Amino acid sequence: MKQSPLSGLASAMVLTLVLAMGGVTIVRAATESPVPVRMVPPEYPYELKRNGVTGVVTLTFEVDEKGNVVDPKVQKSTNPGFEQPALEAIVKWKFKPGRKDGVPVKMKIGVPLQFNSDS
Repeated sequence: MKQSPLSGLASAMVLTLVLAMGGVTIVRAATESPVPVRMVPPEYPYELKRNGVTGVVTLTFEVDEKGNVVDPKVQKSTNPGFEQPALEAIVKWKFKPGRKDGVPVKMKIGVPLQFNSDS
């Protein structure tokens, strides 16, 4: 992509402005999201599976600095019958914790758990 001669001028003006304001710079913190290392599937309620009912439960929770699931909540669900099994399964999951500037930190995430009668 060809740059406009004005883009260099704009960069120089921003640099001059930063220097004139005392050299203040903003650096974005490097972050890494939590990564699941152990995933336990939810128990499929017998009646729902027998009747071919499928669905999704989206959970939100925090992953603490040790990779544990903390305070899971149902964000949305296609069937209330899937909610308790989803909550019981997610607390058994283990994560590589999220990191900010290389240090493990607590992070809030969301995960959809699918219930398919053929699985």
